Formats: sequence, structure tokens, C-alpha cells
Amino acid sequence: MAEYLVYFNQQWVGDHTEEWFRERGPLARAAVDEIKAVGAFVFAGGLEEDGPVFTADATSGAMVFTDGPYVESKEFLGGLTIVDVPDEATARMWAGRIAAEACGWPQEVRRFKPPRVLQG
Repeated sequence: MAEYLVYFNQQWVGDHTEEWFRERGPLARAAVDEIKAVGAFVFAGGLEEDGPVFTADATSGAMVFTDGPYVESKEFLGGLTIVDVPDEATARMWAGRIAAEACGWPQEVRRFKPPRVLQG
């Protein structure tokens, strides 16, 4: 099994009415429930748009916390789902279901690197 990150940038969402978003909520929950039912669920959640955003950077030798995103960009992560599936085809299937049936906007998929076993 491999873990895949299925995510979207908030800017991909587009302009929609509050009613449209309310209608999508049950669809998104249904998709997550299906992922849970087949045992592929690891995590899913949306990120607050106006919540705290900060960076932690120790590259100078001292810890520096800075408010706001690290990179000057108009795009930012809006939400994510992590699935643990046997292959890329299954990850594609879930990303497609989330994009078409749950969210209504594009999803990007990235595979996590396999965990390394630390030797003592």
C-alpha cells in the first residue's frame, strides 16, 4: 500500500454561492465515507482561509517565526485528503471521485515517499 495526497489550491475553487457550497458538503462527506468504508482513509480536511498562517525557519541558526505564507504567491492550499491505496490507479479513481462528485474543482495528487526505517 502507498499513501497519496489528494489536494487543491483554494484558487481552483472558483466563485460560487453559499447555497452551492452547502449542497457540496454532503457530497464531500459521502466521498470521505466511501473512502473510509473501503479502509483507504488516512485523513481529510479543509484549511481555514482566514486562520493563522505563519512560517517557522531555522536556516539562519536561530528560530524565526513569520506571519503569512513563506512564498509570495496568490495560490494556497485549500484542503486535502490522504488515502492509503494499493496503486496509482486507485489513487486516480479517488481523486476523480473527489473532483467530480464531491468538490467540483480540480484535485492534484502526489505520492508520499515510502517511510525510511532508521537504524540505530
